[in-house]
Amino acid sequence: MRRTKNTNPKLHIRKDDLVLILSGDDKGKKGRILEVFPKENRAIVEGANMITRHTKPNAQFPEGGRIQKEAPLHISNLMVVEPKSGLPSRIGKTTNEKGKKVRITKRSNEVL
Repeated sequence: MRRTKNTNPKLHIRKDDLVLILSGDDKGKKGRILEVFPKENRAIVEGANMITRHTKPNAQFPEGGRIQKEAPLHISNLMVVEPKSGLPSRIGKTTNEKGKKVRITKRSNEVL
């Protein structure tokens, strides 16, 4: 019998993080993370990777038609932006004085 991993991978980004897009059509744009999909290693960034969806009329969209919405991006194409300086930074993990694990930026050792 094969064993399967039942845990979600740990990601360097979380919901509501400000990120910089590193590649693709939206390269260089900054945006907030709306949703993260750990199993697929993807995230939805506000206002980036827009796609057009054709929908029939329904309760939510009475006219139907073409609707613009965000599509997921791979997390390897995203980099967290430091809140104070506004510069992109890699992320590390450490424990604070209370013994709780926290995320820090490698650029300035600032706690996120």
